[in-house]
Amino acid sequence: MSTHVLTAVLTRLKHLTGAQSDADLSRALSISPQTLSSWKTRDSIPYSLCVDIARQHACSLDWLLLGDPQQCPPGQGETGWESDMLERLRSLSPSDRQAILLLIKDKQRLQQLEQQLSELNNRLPSTASG
Repeated sequence: MSTHVLTAVLTRLKHLTGAQSDADLSRALSISPQTLSSWKTRDSIPYSLCVDIARQHACSLDWLLLGDPQQCPPGQGETGWESDMLERLRSLSPSDRQAILLLIKDKQRLQQLEQQLSELNNRLPSTASG
């Protein structure tokens, strides 16, 4: 990884975590400032940490590592309530975020089943009772 690439990744990590400085970033990542300094010296950052951060902040790993312009960086194109919702989700523990994700999936599955039921009801011949 070139120094330029590492600097860009660290900048995007700061953006995700709301860090203004390297010290803030160290705290946000729960690492020591010395660890961050050694990453800069080695010109390397642990891939597994990037994967974890991307998951925690629901962002594209392509965007985090590569700055891929095809991927929408967090915060762009979101409406006010979406930004608020994302910020609230990011403040939760990983287990709480997982529980919310499961609830969302359950809700979507129920909506899908309701749609299928409605379609089936529309296909049935109507029976008039007299």
